[in-house]
Amino acid sequence: MVRKIIHCDADCFYAAVEIRDNPQLAGLPIAIGGTSGRGVVATCSYEARAFGVRSAMPVSEALRLCPHLELLSTDMPRYQAVSKQLMNILREFTHLVEPLSLDEAYLDVSGSEHYQGSATLMARAIRERVRQELGITVSAGVAPNKFLAKVASDWNKPDGLCVVAPEDVADFVTDLPVEKLVGVGPRTAERLHELGIQTCEQLREWSEMALRERFGRHGARLFSMARGEDDRPVAISRPRKSISVETTYNRNLETLAQCQSALEGLVADLHRRMGRKGIDGTGATAMEKLFVKLRFADFETHTRESLWRQPQLPGTGDFLPLLETLYGDVPRPVRLLGLGVRFPVASGRGAGYQLSLF
Repeated sequence: MVRKIIHCDADCFYAAVEIRDNPQLAGLPIAIGGTSGRGVVATCSYEARAFGVRSAMPVSEALRLCPHLELLSTDMPRYQAVSKQLMNILREFTHLVEPLSLDEAYLDVSGSEHYQGSATLMARAIRERVRQELGITVSAGVAPNKFLAKVASDWNKPDGLCVVAPEDVADFVTDLPVEKLVGVGPRTAERLHELGIQTCEQLREWSEMALRERFGRHGARLFSMARGEDDRPVAISRPRKSISVETTYNRNLETLAQCQSALEGLVADLHRRMGRKGIDGTGATAMEKLFVKLRFADFETHTRESLWRQPQLPGTGDFLPLLETLYGDVPRPVRLLGLGVRFPVASGRGAGYQLSLF
């Protein structure tokens, strides 16, 4: 049976919640995130995007592009509350819901009897309920698999719906830029362009073996996605891959000694966060790696990691060698310091998945 997958993505989620609760912000270029020049934009309204403002952009750069930008502090508890309401609405249509973030999720409605089993009608109903009950908008994509559903949800943003029927898959992916494929970032896209591959149609000219030779295991996925194929199931339970903390400083850390002093507070924050999630480093919560992240004043960013197989939480002294290696011998001002742990990822086809009964 052909699967019916819906991908729902709230439009400018944080900004939409702020505008809903303060209608005077409607139509203004607003950005959510750090409110000082040292911060980073978490998200922004479409009015701000028209000026070139983007997520993950330094606030200083955003203000240069849009001097009249309205900067708002992040209110995570409020966004989490709205996210919970959103996910509750989605779960009324199917128990097979895979949240990707606070504002985004996949639904497998293959076995759902709502609206006579029509995924298109379910997507329309979801969007209308979110609009009426939460006061924000959601864009949705409907397709036979996750890859196509995610691409489709972005097709008519904001507040849009795009349906890719099984018989339309081949035509839909033909002119699709390779940048739209899952896992294709700037570097992979550049390598594909160097091979003369701009679209899925051009990618289909390459054999799976040739793509494997150039891109390893990812080559097989490129081969499949170029044909609109994706057999990943909707995963109800997603295994935790990592947990981390980081801080962007109002004043640069000018020396290694200052970074070392800041490390202790970050480790304490990490322990508190892990404690709230019941992670003590033993049994099922055992960790595999430690990592430290540095972003220098020129925005050059580096991460270093090492193995950690101890049945306990790592301390400041365990992160110090990574920090010292990253920082190097030449003093450089640091604007962001972060650290965290990575967990072993379960392997096997069924790991972490709740299979459909249908």
